[in-house]
Amino acid sequence: MNQLDMMLQKADEQQADLISIAKTLISFPTPAPPARNTKSAQKWVAGFLKEMGCSVDIWDVYPEDPNVVGVLKGTDSEHYQSLILNGHIDVAEVNGEDWDFDPFQPLIKDGMLIGRGASDMKGGLACVLFCLKLIHEAGLQLPGDLIVQSVIGEEVGEAGTLECCKRGYHADFAVVADTSSLHIQGQGGVITGWIEIKSAKTFHDGMRRNMIHAGGGTFGASAIEKMAKIISALGELERHWSVMKSYPGFAPGTNTINPAVIEGGRHAAFVADECRLWITVHFYPNETHEQVVAEIEDYVNRISDSDVWLRENRPVFKWGGSSMIEDRGEIFPALEIDPDHPAVSVLAASHRDVKEEEPVTDVSQTVTDGGWLYDAGIPSVIYGPGDLKNAHSVNEEVSVEELIDYTKIMLRFIITWCSRKKDCPA
Repeated sequence: MNQLDMMLQKADEQQADLISIAKTLISFPTPAPPARNTKSAQKWVAGFLKEMGCSVDIWDVYPEDPNVVGVLKGTDSEHYQSLILNGHIDVAEVNGEDWDFDPFQPLIKDGMLIGRGASDMKGGLACVLFCLKLIHEAGLQLPGDLIVQSVIGEEVGEAGTLECCKRGYHADFAVVADTSSLHIQGQGGVITGWIEIKSAKTFHDGMRRNMIHAGGGTFGASAIEKMAKIISALGELERHWSVMKSYPGFAPGTNTINPAVIEGGRHAAFVADECRLWITVHFYPNETHEQVVAEIEDYVNRISDSDVWLRENRPVFKWGGSSMIEDRGEIFPALEIDPDHPAVSVLAASHRDVKEEEPVTDVSQTVTDGGWLYDAGIPSVIYGPGDLKNAHSVNEEVSVEELIDYTKIMLRFIITWCSRKKDCPA
């Protein structure tokens, strides 16, 4: 039995250690919102990484919300492939939900690990840490660098992963261990935006008759009513996209423009002199948020050109943001898989060896931090345990068997990829 096979056997024999790591992570209440609550969990992760021989970098992205990066330096980093394993420590909020158990007191029932974050994505992060433990205990020294990122803010668009990229962390390939049902996935992108209409003049509501009836002689309009025109225009553009754009693996019309929130007016004694529309835009992996933003602005501006009042009171656009909490905005770039990338082939082979079946390669129905890694020029995939049905759900759960399978697959992948020379042909 070779060393890898022995380590895979250890993954089965020491599965209690895996469950213990997962339970520990889940027991830290890190929901976002409200966020600003991950410091204790991240200090625990940092301590674990140090014990496994990693050099550790920990820094605050927001107060009480630090990122943690552990680097297991390879013996010949210059000539061998490097790898980032990425996961987020924050979980979906728990707000008055009727759980059968305390969401942060995890337990095993009927072969399922139950607790907030079990599926999204503390289960996957636990597997990554368990892989490190098995490598450390075996005394194995990888030729290439292994970088483990435990980041904050994914649930509220705070992009802890982007901060890792800005800090200079880079690798030849990255795996985001987020919820994918062990499918190798890319993703579309998301950007939120605000469209604001503000009247140059303010009118008493008693002046409405003068604005809308013949002979009133007053050039004015309700910003709320004009926003309705823009909402209708966005629906027209959305339908055009659904006809003219497509991407393999996505159902037609997945590229949507959702009018999510509308705010406007002062009170009943005024004609509404301002209105703001918050939209969420989903786009395909072969598009950028800059492209879709330009299309939306162009279309809305053309509609405004055709309206007498909007020509003089132009819509103003504000796109994206670094936090849904701090500035009510977010961006998740798209991630497009290169099926011919050698790391994708190695990952697929690792899946095949452990599961004895072909892996599914498709696209996620949601978004992850993987887009930030891809946007930084790092070939990336989403590949993790758990399914979207359980992500954010009441009594969130993940199969223990799937966690063990994922650990074995990733262990095989890490060792194979980080032992591959950089100039090795695909």
